[in-house]
Amino acid sequence: MNIAQRAQRIEPFYVMEVAKAASAMAKELSNTSSPMIFLNIGEPDFTAPPLVQEAAIRAISQGATQYTQATGLPALRERISHWYATRFNAQVAPSRIIITAGASAALQLACLALIDSGDEILMPDPSYPCNRHFVSAAEGTAVLIPTTSDERFQLTREKVQAAWNRKSRGVLLASPSNPTGTSIAPEELQRIHEFVHSQGGVTLIDEIYLGLSYEEHFGHTALAMPGDLGQSVISINSFSKYFNMTGWRLGWLVVPEALAPVIERIAQNLFICASTVAQHAALACFEPDSLLEYERRRAEFKARRDYFIPELNRLGLRVPVMPDGAFYAYADCTAAAARLGVSGSWDFAFELMQRAHLAVTPGRDFGRVAPEQFVRFSTASSLNHLQEAVTRLESLLG
Repeated sequence: MNIAQRAQRIEPFYVMEVAKAASAMAKELSNTSSPMIFLNIGEPDFTAPPLVQEAAIRAISQGATQYTQATGLPALRERISHWYATRFNAQVAPSRIIITAGASAALQLACLALIDSGDEILMPDPSYPCNRHFVSAAEGTAVLIPTTSDERFQLTREKVQAAWNRKSRGVLLASPSNPTGTSIAPEELQRIHEFVHSQGGVTLIDEIYLGLSYEEHFGHTALAMPGDLGQSVISINSFSKYFNMTGWRLGWLVVPEALAPVIERIAQNLFICASTVAQHAALACFEPDSLLEYERRRAEFKARRDYFIPELNRLGLRVPVMPDGAFYAYADCTAAAARLGVSGSWDFAFELMQRAHLAVTPGRDFGRVAPEQFVRFSTASSLNHLQEAVTRLESLLG
């Protein structure tokens, strides 16, 4: 069988390969005093709040399960628009909002609409691996630009400008980012977008963790940039992270008005629509009681960060930049790996799995620059799990 070249360009998703190994070991440990602690997957341990669950049940019982428009329920697009206005002081017309089958579908639609064969999309290294694979699947090339901790592991205008060439089509950023949990300063983001826009390029920004921002300076959507800048940026968002609906597979895309009919046409053919039940459920995300619960949970995620990052630093797993959002810690494991007599984040991750029954993600997925130096911890687990993880790390590392 002849496999298409685009399929062969897609690398394994090592996060999931590690997860499979950890799950297999967890079965063996299930009845022991030291069960596996999973700090490897970026999935909130919270589920959808009661009002959201009740809305899904109501939609099913009332038979509200037929296809929606490819762009999504008009009422849901309006509620998202209102959320941008009240939460971020950003005016986003409902007509610019496309409801999608998760942020993954949003990225796929954006890439298919904007990228031609041979186009280059500039991205920071490290970054979430699937983002570059969406570019590759659209016949484009993801160009990873090395970043440093001094730059918060984010691109700068100077680096974008230095890398720009005749093949460059745009940039794909993430703020807050996976795996680092760091955001781009709003003023730097505007400088990047001003340059890209001046070159006729596109700025795509993954904002799926935006609701989980903990620092006032960084918690702003790119859509709030002044004038034409905010109107021309393309934002990807999701109900998975802040709204705790990972398995419901629901997200959205905000695009310039002129691009909306193009995205709609592609969505009609590829997806028909996002899950109707999930859309009806998501309407309840914006009820006052639900929003209060989400804010309570955001505070809990912040408390976990504030406990766990200093503990990692104390144990020699240095986190070079304090995350300002999301629920990740990107830690330098060089010294800790040496203590265990192993070299590199991949072997270190499996050593933790074997000896501490702790699952973390090695840096191999996230880029080309020093992936062996870093591991990613997820702080999406309970504080009790994080405290037990620290106890195990301390026992193992001394």
